Amino acid sequence: MNNDTELFRQTIGKVDAIKQDKVALHEQRNAKPKPYPKPVAVNFDAHLNSRDPEKIENVGIYDSMSFLSAGLQNSVLKKLRRGFFGIDAEIDLHGLNSQLAKKQLLHFLHNSVEEGYRCVHIVHGKGYRSLDNLPVIKNELNRWLRQHKDVQAFCSASSKEGGTGALFVLLRVISKFEDDESLEFYGF
Repeated sequence: MNNDTELFRQTIGKVDAIKQDKVALHEQRNAKPKPYPKPVAVNFDAHLNSRDPEKIENVGIYDSMSFLSAGLQNSVLKKLRRGFFGIDAEIDLHGLNSQLAKKQLLHFLHNSVEEGYRCVHIVHGKGYRSLDNLPVIKNELNRWLRQHKDVQAFCSASSKEGGTGALFVLLRVISKFEDDESLEFYGF
């Protein structure tokens, strides 16, 4: 054991004993606290185009819905239907009135785009309790999603994912440089 102790002393070298084990922190009483960024209020309604989408007929309880943004190929919609894009997030709008459903939907879509989600699942229900077999939330979603600037496509979900009572929604992906001042630095 003496060999180990000697080897340790040779490896470490000279060691000074500590007289006090407390460390005094530098006090900066006159220093101002670091500023926190002011939270930016987001206007979720601004994500909707102000113009009404083309005349859209109301859909019934068992009708499926689909939409494809201009400039996208039909194969994108086929891939969306088949579940090619994994579901990144989900929201359930069952039992909400139109105003509350719109608020939650816009907040959900905004957060999904901010997080970089590509495909989301929206459960809206079929509307069995609606008058004249015209589901309110389902028809409103059909309009709102067509107006939303970040929605590229949507379609009714597969039967195991909710069928005509749910939607798969494909969102546009925001690049890291988008809305960034550094674009000018890179010459964009």
